[in-house]
Amino acid sequence: MKGIRRGLLITTALLVVTGVIMVYSTSAIYAKEVYEDAGFFLRRHLMYLCVGLFLSGWILTLDPQQIRKAAKPLLLVSLLLLLAVLVPGIGAKVSGARRWFRLGPVSIQPSEIAQLAVLIYLADVLNRKRAHLGDFFQGVLPPLLVLGSVVCLILAEPDLGTAVAIGFVALVLLFIAGAEGKALASLALMAVPVVAGLIALKPYRIRRIVAYLNPWADPEGAGFQLIQSLVALGSGGVAGVGLGESKQKLFYLPAAHTDFIFSVLGEELGLLGVTAVILLMAAFVWFGIRLASRAPDTFGAFTGYGIVFLLAFEALVHIGVATGAIPTKGLPFPFISYGGSALVVNLVSVAILLNVSRPQPAVIPKGPVKWER
Repeated sequence: MKGIRRGLLITTALLVVTGVIMVYSTSAIYAKEVYEDAGFFLRRHLMYLCVGLFLSGWILTLDPQQIRKAAKPLLLVSLLLLLAVLVPGIGAKVSGARRWFRLGPVSIQPSEIAQLAVLIYLADVLNRKRAHLGDFFQGVLPPLLVLGSVVCLILAEPDLGTAVAIGFVALVLLFIAGAEGKALASLALMAVPVVAGLIALKPYRIRRIVAYLNPWADPEGAGFQLIQSLVALGSGGVAGVGLGESKQKLFYLPAAHTDFIFSVLGEELGLLGVTAVILLMAAFVWFGIRLASRAPDTFGAFTGYGIVFLLAFEALVHIGVATGAIPTKGLPFPFISYGGSALVVNLVSVAILLNVSRPQPAVIPKGPVKWER
């Protein structure tokens, strides 16, 4: 057990260190040009890293039952934050989306907090109602209604990618907990036309689908990001062009330090570099699943599985977008991409996984032991 916990910590640390290096490599020239400070993004990334480590250390001191009891209050706070961010003057609007709180130099994305809150809430509900999951209306529908309210608020920002990620992990948790497979499959099929309708309502989403199918049809418009990403990955070859030597980050590839950091990593470190990062993420998932499966109770197991599957989903989407396997959608690579609240929540998530999966000490009865004959 100690070896598994140590393995998770080591892989997380290696991913975080890789992130610090790549954030500076991908952002230094852009920050120098825009903010006249090459270390602008690096310092903020390190600040968020310190906050995440501090909160993680505090969480490791808590009793697992304190985390379980915080499920409903944390969900309520997340709902209030998601409501508040939609209010003009409170939530900051960037590129047509109102997803952030701006507090001076600090940006907070409440949907990142909501993802973790939903996972803990679902783990708590599934732990308490596991015996009723065979009854859709009694065991499955109530948590889905709560989940739906969170998803609707996130869609209002709008942020379709995060909403899909939460829905995906929720279905996986319900399946692991023992909900009827046919009911879950029906829910997944019902979600397909809903997602298609949401895509059709936003012209920019349609343009992304078209660009995904044929980016060279509009190389200066909707297909620009994907083309530049593929150029970056193709330029890296086996060993890469060298750390810090990327050409695509020189104002060719938008969001090089966030949504497309994997592309620049592939250009600078090549196939060897991206393979190493993928193997690190795969090791993180493997260690995480083993820890979750050995949790002392079902709440710990469900929480652990939810955290691992969510981070794995985000990594797969990020890689899929960078390689053109799926349509463009901005999701950071866990632990590596620049992103304030995302990095903090990811580190906190690892701490929660370590907390709820640790063996519980045996309860020693007080007073004399009464033996039965």
